[in-house]
Amino acid sequence: MATPTEKSAPAAAPAPLCDLRVLDFTSLWPGPLATMILADLGAQVIAIDAPDRPDLLRWLEPMDAGGEGAAWRMVGRGKRRLALDLRRPQAREVIERLVATHDVVVEQFRPGVLDRLGIGWARLSAIQPRLIWCAITGFGQDGPWRDRPGHDIGYLAVSGIASHMGRAGEGPAPWTALPGDVAGGTWPAVAGILAAAFERTRTGKGRFIDIAMADGALFLNALAVVQALHGGGSQRAGEGALGGGSIYDHYRTADGRVLAVGALEPKFCALFLDAIGRPDLNDQPLDSPAAVLAVKAEVAAAIAARDGAHWRALFDRVPCGVELVLTTEEALALPHYAARGMVVDADIGGAKAAQLRSPVRLVGAETGPFAARPAADADAILAEIGYGAAETAELRATGALGE
Repeated sequence: MATPTEKSAPAAAPAPLCDLRVLDFTSLWPGPLATMILADLGAQVIAIDAPDRPDLLRWLEPMDAGGEGAAWRMVGRGKRRLALDLRRPQAREVIERLVATHDVVVEQFRPGVLDRLGIGWARLSAIQPRLIWCAITGFGQDGPWRDRPGHDIGYLAVSGIASHMGRAGEGPAPWTALPGDVAGGTWPAVAGILAAAFERTRTGKGRFIDIAMADGALFLNALAVVQALHGGGSQRAGEGALGGGSIYDHYRTADGRVLAVGALEPKFCALFLDAIGRPDLNDQPLDSPAAVLAVKAEVAAAIAARDGAHWRALFDRVPCGVELVLTTEEALALPHYAARGMVVDADIGGAKAAQLRSPVRLVGAETGPFAARPAADADAILAEIGYGAAETAELRATGALGE
């Protein structure tokens, strides 16, 4: 018997989404990233792969220690995988059996594709009335552009965001962080799934979620949209307090580094101007584009007089919304991100692969360790829904089940 001074370690609490079972029909970036976030929070995710159409992300360099695309491995962590040729009736039967025991379908096909295969929302929600179906597409399930193909750069173009990116007269530069995909697709999908799951606790019924990345990009452009809707016209590159029409901007240092000046509020602006030795500029009126350009030229000259290390050290001591622009490697080396645990080691069969942690942190309910699943879990998954060894072998023989 344990003495009063002997305390056992508290049992680990179940992960927040441990009861949520997800079928993931997505590939590339927005959908797999969304289901990775759900898996990180404990959801049981099965990724459905196409045997004859491998995910291009799997071959995107760099490769990890296990020889797979590092990005593909990251978005696949915590998921089991099953390869099915959905064009074959035997594969569609597997999907019907899986849906009967699952809560969520996430798919990224063009509208109508799964309906034509006989495993769309109408069919599968009849089998599982509690089913939550999240469709992520470029332009949504309706509207004249529903069948239009798209990429991130196009969503930023049609939403108006690209029109005020970059410098006046130069045109926009490609935005490599893929905000249309991630902020326009991934995060709305996660929010919609969790909202529908919460609603289902009250109604007992599922829900169809229509996520269009072009809609998400338009929502990202909300400040400019509000301006346009209320008589302010279209924001253009180089205009507005956040677009270059104030000291809020990027400036070159003596050694070619870049300083991001976000000292927008009056108190921060005063601190910034004092720190660069130009407190007199705080009294200069910014009542015309010419006046703004004149003040910015003075700010640029002051910043260009010293190197990036000087300004970084200075604004560490004088926090006022000013930061040195870091490379990705420099960002990963920041003690702050280390303290936040934003880089984690995933186990890929005995080897370790460094991966980015999800930013969703439920304090006291952290998930982990992060483990990448094997490339195929077919036999175990099929056994769970009643397939015996002979039936599984037959599925392989017909080509419905891939490796």
